[in-house]
Amino acid sequence: MRLAAFRRPHEAAGTRRTGLVLGDGAAWFVHPFPDGVDLLELLAAEPGEREALADAAAREDGLPPAEVVLLPPVYPVAMRDFLTFEAHVDGMERGHGNPGPPPEWYDAPVFLFMAPHAVTGPFDPVEMAPDTERFDFELELAAVVCRDVRNVTPTEARAAIGGYVVMNDWSARDVQGREMRLKLGPSKGKDFATTIGPWVVTADELDGCRDADGVLDLAMSVRVNGVEVGQDRSGHMGWSFEQLVSHASRASWVKAGEVLASGTCSGGSLAEAWGRSGTLSPRPLQVGDVVEMTIERLGTIRNEVVPTGATVAPVAPARSTRLEVPA
Repeated sequence: MRLAAFRRPHEAAGTRRTGLVLGDGAAWFVHPFPDGVDLLELLAAEPGEREALADAAAREDGLPPAEVVLLPPVYPVAMRDFLTFEAHVDGMERGHGNPGPPPEWYDAPVFLFMAPHAVTGPFDPVEMAPDTERFDFELELAAVVCRDVRNVTPTEARAAIGGYVVMNDWSARDVQGREMRLKLGPSKGKDFATTIGPWVVTADELDGCRDADGVLDLAMSVRVNGVEVGQDRSGHMGWSFEQLVSHASRASWVKAGEVLASGTCSGGSLAEAWGRSGTLSPRPLQVGDVVEMTIERLGTIRNEVVPTGATVAPVAPARSTRLEVPA
């Protein structure tokens, strides 16, 4: 089942409705649920209840793409981005002069917290980040959590995953690189935009897409201006999403409405190619570029890079206190 958040073009920007998506390719339609039906609550509902509501929505007239504005499927209460693709880590490490993934990568799935208020819709324009000359995309698969969990096993974690979306974790690589020299971040290198969508595909729809280890195995690809520049399979993740949720829940709450992402797949970013070649080829993203990401069974998100729409304050350098360093 595909569930979308949307509004009609004439409705106020804060309007948010939930719909059932039917159809294939470009011929899809959104069948609205009654007002007040919440997408996250649908994901957490018993399958029979969700199916009954979907059947009723399917009997009503659907809205074609021209009559809807697709919104981020959820406005996350929190976002965690993991680092699960070994080949991507290898390429990035080589760009830093290292021989490949550090031994610690194999020990446990690490993650960073993202800015949940920075999510954008699947077809929204995305503003060029300030202060960057190395604007980049990151192709990722992400899970939407629909139940609160804490200290769960991977088996128990499966019931907390309501569905999956395509994610583009936009990045300003030069800003990110400066920040991470201080062993923190990334912060301003990533907190300006993250695209998720185009809708949520419920977890049960993908039960037949798992490999022998239970990892979702879906084809992933990214195109810039219509030209494919990278592709991989989610089956190359080092951990399953159930394992990621379980790890995140160790001595910590993972809450309904969180989004947990796989991290960038191999070939899913320009920076990985830069790391392997030692050159800025392919070139960084520029204003006017259109980035399309497709994951098998999940759909396609498409965003145009547009100029920064606001004036930002200059960065203030540190005030030196010239403290004496103890001997």
